[in-house]
Amino acid sequence: MIPMLDVSWQYRQLKSEIDAVMQEVAERGRYILGPNVKALEKEIAEYCGCQFGIGVGNCTDALHLALRALRVGPGDEVITTPFTFVATTEAIGIVGATPVFVDIDPATYNIDVSKIEAAITPRTKAIIPVHLYGQPCDMDPLMEVARKHGLKVVEDCAQALGATYRGKKVGSFGDVGCFSFFPSKNLSCMGDGGMCVTNDPDIAERIEMLRRHGGKIKYHHTEIGLNSRLDELHAAVLRVKFRKLDEWNSARIRVADTYDRLLEGMAGVEKPFRMPEAQHVFHQYTIRVPNRDKVQARMKEFGVETMVYYPVPLHLQEVHAHLGYSEADCPEAVKAARECLSIPMGPEMDTPTCERVVNALRASLES
Repeated sequence: MIPMLDVSWQYRQLKSEIDAVMQEVAERGRYILGPNVKALEKEIAEYCGCQFGIGVGNCTDALHLALRALRVGPGDEVITTPFTFVATTEAIGIVGATPVFVDIDPATYNIDVSKIEAAITPRTKAIIPVHLYGQPCDMDPLMEVARKHGLKVVEDCAQALGATYRGKKVGSFGDVGCFSFFPSKNLSCMGDGGMCVTNDPDIAERIEMLRRHGGKIKYHHTEIGLNSRLDELHAAVLRVKFRKLDEWNSARIRVADTYDRLLEGMAGVEKPFRMPEAQHVFHQYTIRVPNRDKVQARMKEFGVETMVYYPVPLHLQEVHAHLGYSEADCPEAVKAARECLSIPMGPEMDTPTCERVVNALRASLES
C-alpha cells in the first residue's frame, strides 16, 4: 500500500540529530517553556517576516488565542470559509462568536475574496482566511476589504508554512498568523503543537499571557486563560527539522510537478490550480474526479491510500445547523466536497511511486 504520507520519514532522515536533542532535553530537565521553545519562536517568526512568535499546544488553540487577543467574543461575527477543518470554526465558537460562511473560489478552494464584502454586517469583527492545502489565499484584496471596514484578520496557516504570496510569507499579512505542527504537516512534531506569529507587541504579550493561565506573573492571574504551551521536547525536534523545511517544501513542489506531467490530458481529472502570484507548498495534492467515492474505493483496491479533505462542508455540519445554512448558500464548497480527492504527497516520493499512483487512478477511472 502506498500511504498518503510516511509520517516517520522526517524522523528517519534526521534520526541521530533528533535523538541527540531529545536526550539533551531529558538530561537538562527543563521541559516547559525552555530554551528550545524560545529559540523556535524567534526562528519561526523571523522566517515568516514577523517580530514575535508564541508557541502553543496546537493550531486550534492558536486560532482561539488569536481571537481572544483581538477581543473577539460574544455577539461578534467572524467571516470564514466552509471548506476547511472544523478547528477554524471551533475557535470562533469557543470565544462565543458566530461564524459567517463565504463560499470558495472553485479553482483554489480558498475563500472567494470577491464575496467577502457582501457578508459584512455591523457585527462583523474579523476574517479568518485559510490557506488550504498549502496554497495562499488572495491576500491583497482580502486585506484591502479588512482595512476598509476596520476588521481584524487571523490567518489559518495550518497547512501552509513556507508558502508565499507576492514574495511574502503567509502568516505575515494579517494581525496574527496561526500554524500547526501536527504530525502530518510540512513541519511536524511528535504530537500536537502550534504557534502564533504577529508584528504587534501588544497582541503577542496578550497571547503569551493567555497561553499560561492568563497571568503575566506566576500565581497572579488577571483573566481566565489556557494551559497551552508548546512542549520543550517538541520544540527541540522542530528546530532540527526546521532547517530542512525549505528543502522539503521544494521536494513537495517537484512531486506536484511530476503529478502534473503524468496527469496531463487524463480525462475526468482536474489538477490543482496554482496561483501565478503565489508559491504553493503542497501540504496536499488534491484533484477533482467524477464518482469520487467509487474512485477512492478502487484506488484502495489497487494499493493506493487517498483521503477526502473535506467530505462535509462546515456550513452543513450538525454543529452549525442552528445557523440555518443550506447547500445553496455555498454551492462551490458543496461541489468540491463531492469531487475532491487528495492523493499521496510527501517529500520522500519518487517518480516511480508517483507513476504507480497515477496508474492506479487511471485504472480506477476506467473501471
